[in-house]
Amino acid sequence: MKLASLKHGRDGKLVVVSDDLAWYADATHVCATLQAALDDWDRVAPALELLATDLRNEAIPRERFHEHDAAAPLPRAYQWADGSAYVNHVALVRQARSAELPDSFWHDPLMYQGGSDGFLGPRDDIPLPDESWGCDLEGEVIVVTGDVAQGATREEALAAIRLIGLTNDVSLRNLIPGELAKGFGFFQSKPASAFSPVFVTPDALGDWWRDGKLHRTLMIDLNGQPFGRVAAGEDMTFDFGTLVAHAAKTRALGAGTIVGSGTVSNRDADGGPGKPIAHGGVGYACIAEVRTIETIRDGAAATPFLKKGDTVRIWAEDDRHHTIFGAIEQTVA
Repeated sequence: MKLASLKHGRDGKLVVVSDDLAWYADATHVCATLQAALDDWDRVAPALELLATDLRNEAIPRERFHEHDAAAPLPRAYQWADGSAYVNHVALVRQARSAELPDSFWHDPLMYQGGSDGFLGPRDDIPLPDESWGCDLEGEVIVVTGDVAQGATREEALAAIRLIGLTNDVSLRNLIPGELAKGFGFFQSKPASAFSPVFVTPDALGDWWRDGKLHRTLMIDLNGQPFGRVAAGEDMTFDFGTLVAHAAKTRALGAGTIVGSGTVSNRDADGGPGKPIAHGGVGYACIAEVRTIETIRDGAAATPFLKKGDTVRIWAEDDRHHTIFGAIEQTVA
């Protein structure tokens, strides 16, 4: 089942979307918003599944689904916790600044709590008042949970995952060092993130969702050119069950909690840093990783961060090259 929120008020209007993303059916008679559905999932989900089946069989009224009409599926959420599941990315960033990677990073996930009071829609511009802030894209996979009890096991955490999607977790890289130096984490350096037009239930992904990982290629274009074709299911040190359980170690998680994977990052076939697509590699899911490799290799970064007018596209495809979650397509404004 694929769910979306059309732009309508603060929390959107819940719709069920066809598997090919061509059509939608209004779901507000079942539940007005996606958050309300997550709050009462066991009762509401079967009714939404019936609606999805009727939509598939063309048994109910339907309308064309246009991704530019979509808000983030959760336009605001009670919690947004972003992990760093691809430790290869963290290792490269630390290597570029000659910082040692603690061994604990391979066993204990990194995670921070981001702002969740407003997310960007998949076609919304990336607002950037000052290019000197170093605006970067970050292609990630996310999950949305139901209620998760404090101290939940990995298996219990996996069972609580209701939906999977994608995000462009925008970062202002040049603001990060100053904030981290204060020893109190991100805030100004992490503006609003954008999410894919639809979120998808685990069962609808079939074998592409297994072991708490999305086994598809995350595709990123920058200014119309291939920038990343990274395998989301590879080099992922911590699966989503582990990430969600980590978040729930000392607190219960409320329904509608969004947990991110962190920037998807692949090693090269030889085990070293990834290579650009033009050089036979799979590319990258953020500009910072390119810059770290340039710093390690050449002594200085050369690739610029995003500037006004730049365009970003993030998506994943099925075996017939159709988008699974729709596409995030944004312009820096």
